[in-house]
Amino acid sequence: MKDRHKKSLDELRPEYNFDYSKAVRGKYCKRLIEEGANVAVLDPDIAEAFHDSASVNEALRSLLDITRSTQRLTTAYTLTSRVGRL
Repeated sequence: MKDRHKKSLDELRPEYNFDYSKAVRGKYCKRLIEEGANVAVLDPDIAEAFHDSASVNEALRSLLDITRSTQRLTTAYTLTSRVGRL
């Protein structure tokens, strides 16, 4: 029984034969971009700088941290400068 089971795992069933001549590259790309899916398409020069999605996420998180800290400094400076003028 084990030999029969092992043999069936090694072979694809006929209904799984895929006709690659009918495949369409990027078939859903436009829809994903238009519907706002969680997919970001990077320009080739940017993609070269990152090895995987984890490195992209790390860079974006760093940018967000810098932006948040800068906003706090700018907001604090603006509030103190306005108070000083009153």
